Amino acid sequence: MKKERLRLGLILAALVFVLDRLTKAYFIELLAGRPGGIEVLPFFNLVQVWNRGVSFGMLASHQDWAPYALAAFACAVALALIVWLAKAENAIVAAALGLVIGGAFSNAFDRLLWGAVADFFDAHAFGWHWPAFNVADMAVVGGVFGLLLDGLFKRDEATK
Repeated sequence: MKKERLRLGLILAALVFVLDRLTKAYFIELLAGRPGGIEVLPFFNLVQVWNRGVSFGMLASHQDWAPYALAAFACAVALALIVWLAKAENAIVAAALGLVIGGAFSNAFDRLLWGAVADFFDAHAFGWHWPAFNVADMAVVGGVFGLLLDGLFKRDEATK
């Protein structure tokens, strides 16, 4: 059973990694020479943003060592999550961990390749503007959401 959950998480991690790499290659080429981006819907644009920080650009730095430090940290966290994945109690936790692992490794790959994470999706509405994001970011957020739901709604063994 644990092998199946481990396999599920690793397959999802690989799928997220590949999908993120493919979308980044596509959008980097598509958006080259389009500094204003492309309006898709009144509340959604495609843009080219290079994030040198972590979530929402926090801890952004133009120091030469910063991308390597952030990539190393992301990889260390992802490796710790793989240990957790090997012990996952259910398929929801395994899937959620797989999403986070794949997203973390792909964004770390960006930092090593380009010194920053490539972001493209830009959502805004009613005066609210979300920072640009990518497939890896969506996977990480979805995975964390899955872990939170599992933790909030997990049945206590003592109440069974």
